[in-house]
Amino acid sequence: VQLQAFGGGLVQAGGSLRLSCAVSESILSIPVMGWYRQAPGKQREMVALIIRGGTSTYADSVKGRFTISRDNVKSAVYLQMSSLKPEDTAVYYCTVVHYGVTYWGKGTLVTVSS
Repeated sequence: VQLQAFGGGLVQAGGSLRLSCAVSESILSIPVMGWYRQAPGKQREMVALIIRGGTSTYADSVKGRFTISRDNVKSAVYLQMSSLKPEDTAVYYCTVVHYGVTYWGKGTLVTVSS
């Protein structure tokens, strides 16, 4: 399974970005998809996860600002980010869990200026 994330960039605080992650095969059978991020000097942390049935979970730091979604037809997972803060600056990675194996994309950089 290959993942390609894109949509990162430079945005001012308070702005919005939408990250997309294209998956190389059908996601109908993939139970868990999500986004993690890693800020400079910090450990990678979970941002949002979505399971096959559509239930999602978020890190407390992004609740109410970020929305994760998946498109089974396009084999993609998205992260809509709003009200961005400088502390959201990080490399964002999409991930899927498929047959017990976790796959990671290369990441896309999001920089939020104050």
